[in-house]
Amino acid sequence: MSEIALAVRNISKRFGEITALDEVSLNVRTGETFGLLGPNGAGKSTLINIISGVVTRDSGELEFFGEKVDEPSIKFKLSLGVIPQEISLYDKLTARENLDFYGRLYSVDKITLRKRIDEALKLVGLTDRQNHRLETYSGGMKRRVNIAASILHRPTFILMDEPTVGIDPQSRNLIFEVIERLHEEGVTIIYTSHYMEEVERLCQNIAIVDRGKVIAEGTKEELIARIGGVDAVEIHTDELSREHKDRVSGDFGEMEPVFSDGKLVLKTERAGEKLGGIIKKLNDAGIYVRDVHVREPNLENVFLHLTGKGLRD
Repeated sequence: MSEIALAVRNISKRFGEITALDEVSLNVRTGETFGLLGPNGAGKSTLINIISGVVTRDSGELEFFGEKVDEPSIKFKLSLGVIPQEISLYDKLTARENLDFYGRLYSVDKITLRKRIDEALKLVGLTDRQNHRLETYSGGMKRRVNIAASILHRPTFILMDEPTVGIDPQSRNLIFEVIERLHEEGVTIIYTSHYMEEVERLCQNIAIVDRGKVIAEGTKEELIARIGGVDAVEIHTDELSREHKDRVSGDFGEMEPVFSDGKLVLKTERAGEKLGGIIKKLNDAGIYVRDVHVREPNLENVFLHLTGKGLRD
């Protein structure tokens, strides 16, 4: 079993009346990509900011490779790479100038830095645009430069906070490839997202977070096993009246119906065999079915099962 790189112990944080984190505990093992999965506002970014030392915790402990971290030391900061949600680059500088600036902040010597900038630009697919100002870049390209800036000092542990928000598919796929490459090299990564498919692809262990709490933790297979062989039947309808919802709740109560914005979700085993009967009952109740999707158990089903809402709510 791998060594524990980061132990989070009962971390809590309040902002006024809002509890952002409530007794959060988790273990991140050396060399793994650990996913923090949850909707916006769940507390993922607050935890990342506490680990990196940007935000102070109200209570709890952090241990980094067995050593307690009270105030982040220079040694701790040098071992850490941070990719924040907000792009922290200078639009009037070129990609290469931005990377040179950040590399110097980490005191990387001039000759080594030049080589590492070349390697980082190649890794994120921007060698041919390295001398263009960032104001000419797309959002996805800027995020790739942001990643390059975070790895110039060769960190052993990287915090990635929603690195694919609002970017084009090409940049998203390239970022995935970069993360997989870093994982192969043994870098430990915490990856936050509200996109289930990203965490499923990239992460070996996952913590599902909602309203400041870790509500489940484990591998993808372990988390899915918590709901057994239950399929999710996602039915798109016209907006349902209170009478219709009451009728559905009565007819399908054992399937734990969830309603949201013209969508009805039912949970049941062997959904394919029951689909015809479900649609007939809805039609008999005067409910117009626009389309139906049957989803086999996945992380989104787990989240829905645990919280009663979708990951993107």
